[in-house]
Amino acid sequence: MGSKRQTYGHRRRRRGVMGRLTSAHPLAVAAGLAVVALIAWRLNATEQADSRSCDTEATRLMEVVLPAGMTEQTVDYTGFRVSYNADAHQPNYVVWELTESETDGEERRDVKFDVDPAVRGSAELADYRRSGYDRGHMIPAADVKWDAEAMRESHLLTNVCPQDHKLNAGAWATLESNCRQWARRDSAIIIICGPVLSDYMPRSIGRDGRVIPVPERFFKVVLAPYTTPPRGIGFLMANGPVGGGVQNAAVTIDEVEAVTGYDFFSALPDEIEDEVESQCAYHQWQRKKR
Repeated sequence: MGSKRQTYGHRRRRRGVMGRLTSAHPLAVAAGLAVVALIAWRLNATEQADSRSCDTEATRLMEVVLPAGMTEQTVDYTGFRVSYNADAHQPNYVVWELTESETDGEERRDVKFDVDPAVRGSAELADYRRSGYDRGHMIPAADVKWDAEAMRESHLLTNVCPQDHKLNAGAWATLESNCRQWARRDSAIIIICGPVLSDYMPRSIGRDGRVIPVPERFFKVVLAPYTTPPRGIGFLMANGPVGGGVQNAAVTIDEVEAVTGYDFFSALPDEIEDEVESQCAYHQWQRKKR
């Protein structure tokens, strides 16, 4: 894929190989074959790549297959990738790898929102002004405090969707905070999120002929590929108050794929992909230690 700027891969610092699989773990026997397959897959990726093989591995995990004919312009920013939909004037999805070291930083969130003139169909600041909706970040500013340019780019409208304030400041913000906790615990996680553009969307905002549909729902999928065994989980949240909070919004990645039509994590071996995408064990993600 083409790159407009130095991409998310340039600053990756890889962790060690996967943790040990011990016979004491209650899931060890069931997960053994999947773990062996993942190790083999990672070794194969290393053999085929250059000195940036770890970056290549993460990049492959962040690939998303969209439905045929869906409008897309892919833009690589510092630390994250946006698949932008010029027809909807918002992203199809945003994807990034969040490492433990990136969950903290000194960059202040005093950056103003702005357009990206290099992206076709970018929304304008006037589209959101007095619209009744927040400019909802997909990759949150708190995930990019490690770099000034990443912070600036996270405030471009290509990373923004119209979100109800009760979602943006409620369950969505809680899930973002949870993801940072999971990255600190698990060394790194892959996060993909965006609006559910396949829904019927009767509401819209926009000025000067731009019609920006207001999503009825948002999705987020999370993969912890470096844990033993690997874990995955998905979330679907209504664009408003989320009854029961984050836990009630938890679903399998398979369910998110069915709703969006997207294919996530296809770079994984089939047996591992099938396993992690069928999981919805929110209580396991909330454990402090594995």
